[in-house]
Amino acid sequence: MTGGKGTLLLVEDEKPALELLRKILEGEGFRILTAGNGREALDRLEEQVVDVVITDLEMPVMTGADLLTQIQALADPPPVIVVTAHGSKEAGRHLVNRLGAYDYLSKPFQPDDLVLKIERAVEMRAMREVNRVLSGQLKGKVVLEGLIGDSLVMQNIFKLVLKIARSNATVLIRGESGTGKELIARAIHQRSRRADNPFSAINCAAIPENLLESELFGYERGAFTGADRRKLGLFEVASGSTLFLDEIGDLSLPLQGKILRALQEKEIRRVGGNESLPVDVRVLAATNRDLEQMMREGMFRDDLYYRLNIIPIVIPPLRDRREDIPELATRCMARAAAEHGKEISGIAPAAMAILCAHDWPGNVRQLESIVERAVLLSESDTIGPADLPPEIRHPRTAAATVGVEIPAEGIDIEEVERALLLQAMEKSDWVIARAAKLLRLTYRTMQYRLEKFAIRKEE
Repeated sequence: MTGGKGTLLLVEDEKPALELLRKILEGEGFRILTAGNGREALDRLEEQVVDVVITDLEMPVMTGADLLTQIQALADPPPVIVVTAHGSKEAGRHLVNRLGAYDYLSKPFQPDDLVLKIERAVEMRAMREVNRVLSGQLKGKVVLEGLIGDSLVMQNIFKLVLKIARSNATVLIRGESGTGKELIARAIHQRSRRADNPFSAINCAAIPENLLESELFGYERGAFTGADRRKLGLFEVASGSTLFLDEIGDLSLPLQGKILRALQEKEIRRVGGNESLPVDVRVLAATNRDLEQMMREGMFRDDLYYRLNIIPIVIPPLRDRREDIPELATRCMARAAAEHGKEISGIAPAAMAILCAHDWPGNVRQLESIVERAVLLSESDTIGPADLPPEIRHPRTAAATVGVEIPAEGIDIEEVERALLLQAMEKSDWVIARAAKLLRLTYRTMQYRLEKFAIRKEE
């Protein structure tokens, strides 16, 4: 539910009737959005998250039945209650049975009857979301705390995590920066036999080489200037638990050799020490570098690679699993809103479409940053397109993205546009809302362009 008892969109072309209905429903605790016709209503649905739509049946510009058809074509259509003229029960049943309306109400009606239908519709929408989650679980969806991914590739990774978590095998986690490699490592640890002991992690690229050896293996008193006491390294601290070595590809060759010895012999030697010490550590490593190329160039040891790569996990970039973006963005929004004390209840469909279309070179980390910024800047309870930065709202041109080249003889851009509009309408069975989504246009812009080029279904 997006706010209070829910957010309603009232669609009515007669202003006095619209204002009266608004006052009644606001008095019942609902948040109200309004639209004077069907086109305005579709624009509102692109900008705002709505729980229920209440629309009049007889309206100019677009009838309630036509609006209902366009709403049903949306990715996540809200339930629609249609208000019909007196005595048109047959039309109401047609709207429910054939066009997908949630319910209808004949004029004149009692406000209490409308409120009751709205409350039931809000409950139905909430239950639909619960059922969607439960359905995913019944279909074998793997859910790991802290990790999000309904896409097939992420589900396969989650299943692999469950399969290998209780072993002691080393794991090499690979993927671009920001894909969540440490989250996968933590998920493995949390489901392992070592989960009762603390998880230790170190970024091998963030510590100077001369200090990294001491951090990993510790040192004896007097080993170097300033070493006035013995210090235990992470291999000792994590004994009996899990050690996560992030950015393993940034290790120097000498350190690679020492880590290989720790993995093979299960023992380490502190800096400045002569005694070999047994350790029982499960190592999980991660990198965003091309280790195979580094091996060919002599920059990474083959033997260490094969020792680490017992279980390989490759996390795909976010652009290759766009179906995960809506849930990731929603979770990021909820977390940021709670952290900053903002009452943000949803992401508008138009804004979500922009997020899903972006390539995210910084992956999940970049998405988190952009959504947190949007939460801070938003002046309403819904994140809209205007809350997103220009580089997200206005990416590279479509021609550059898909590699379109202009021929030497030139091109008629209007003919190209007309052909694309016609193709989108045909692919969408002439439902304007679907066609607009294919071309990443608003409903109003799509309608304007269809009128501009006189595109009709007869073609």
